Amino acid sequence: MAFKLNRSSKEPMSEINVTPFVDVMLVLLIIFMVTAPLLTVGVQVDLPESSADSLPEEAEPLTLTINSKGEIYIQESKVEYEKIIAKVLAVSKNRTDTRIYVRGDKTINYGRVLEIMGLLSGSGFTKVALISEPYKER
Repeated sequence: MAFKLNRSSKEPMSEINVTPFVDVMLVLLIIFMVTAPLLTVGVQVDLPESSADSLPEEAEPLTLTINSKGEIYIQESKVEYEKIIAKVLAVSKNRTDTRIYVRGDKTINYGRVLEIMGLLSGSGFTKVALISEPYKER
């Protein structure tokens, strides 16, 4: 049994071809799936120079500094990498909601600064941020 369409070849086709539409949607879906993880960052990051206003602070925050030689300081005292968490916990009196500012020298490897911030975040500290210099007009 053969089916014959009663449409002549001169009539315009009235159905919409959805295949190109589906192709475009699938490409957009893949693009969004690839870029979505890049939009979420687990660590708050400020640029080395920022024109943002500074936030008012009630209590003095804990400052962790990494100088150009890679030496790590908590406030003004030098500390070894393996003892960072123990020292920070001691200074913050075991409070993981203490605000910690990480100051990294401009010349230090960015990965090293992120490694320290990841170590702090992984140890339960929730308020870890970078400090930047105020933006200066050149």
